[in-house]
Amino acid sequence: MKAMILAAGRGERLRPLTDHTPKPLVYAGNKRLIEYLIDNLVSAGIQEIVINYAHLGEQFPAVLGNGENYGCRIVYSPETAGSLETAGGITQALSLLGDEPFIVVNGDIWTDFDFSVLKKRALGADTDCHLIMVNNPAHNPDGDFAIQADNVVSLDGKSKFTFSGIGLYHPRLFQHLKVERKALRPLFEQAIKNKRMTAELYDGRWSDIGTLERLEALEQELN
Repeated sequence: MKAMILAAGRGERLRPLTDHTPKPLVYAGNKRLIEYLIDNLVSAGIQEIVINYAHLGEQFPAVLGNGENYGCRIVYSPETAGSLETAGGITQALSLLGDEPFIVVNGDIWTDFDFSVLKKRALGADTDCHLIMVNNPAHNPDGDFAIQADNVVSLDGKSKFTFSGIGLYHPRLFQHLKVERKALRPLFEQAIKNKRMTAELYDGRWSDIGTLERLEALEQELN
């Protein structure tokens, strides 16, 4: 199984750090945010990783190389005209990801999630994606989606959880799309409408490093 780390975002709320460094390459403790993700993926047996980039993108291959130092193979999907957003970035990288389901993870999160959970999961013919949800953080108190008893995702429900930025996707979810700037949420909503999305709740450590305050909190936790 292959994985893709989404690393093309501008990171406006982490300025001034992101004026000179892409958000996933910012340090938290003694490693860069993206290095924690790479190490976790490799620990789960994922050895082929695709990374997309836009803002200050030349820094990624300069810092991470071909993945040899991390025990994996890294290939890059440059978005030279600017960020394509999530769905657009994945669509552009499909030729690098192959014909089988693949893991996608946001490059600006920190977590101790065990990616082997997704490596072992199969997507049936009736399921296009499986999301990892987390309990709602303070910055997203209302959550994103509800999980029904059969793990099928719903837009409605008393208890909604937050999308962690981690998911398992089948290529068929993107194969009809053109390579253009496109968000992921509309694809999610269509998959939910067609009952082709499942999810599970992860109750472990997770943080979306979207602001300087959250980065500082993570560094205190790691130290």
